[in-house]
Amino acid sequence: MDLSLSTRTVGDRTVVEVGGEIDVYTAPKLREQLVELVNDGSFHLVVDMEGVDFLDSTGLGVLVGGLKRVRAHEGSLRLVCNQERILKIFRITGLTKVFPIHTSVEEAVSATD
Repeated sequence: MDLSLSTRTVGDRTVVEVGGEIDVYTAPKLREQLVELVNDGSFHLVVDMEGVDFLDSTGLGVLVGGLKRVRAHEGSLRLVCNQERILKIFRITGLTKVFPIHTSVEEAVSATD
């Protein structure tokens, strides 16, 4: 399966809607998108993963790399996900302590974490 990406602005946040599979083959596309956004001055990102069917360690690495990039600019990266199979990956890896994970874009945008 392929990866679909789209971006939009909600308030002072840039929302990246991700669909499909984030794996060793598609993760570079997501990495490029995150790097481009940060290079263009978007330092407060929300990655909407509601449409993600699969996430592997390469995808996790891309998200961690994106977090490091925005933090270098005093920014933030929040995730939107309520799919149990994807949330389980974040719990197992301990990344629930690293990423704020929200159940909706609206909640992520308005959060103060």
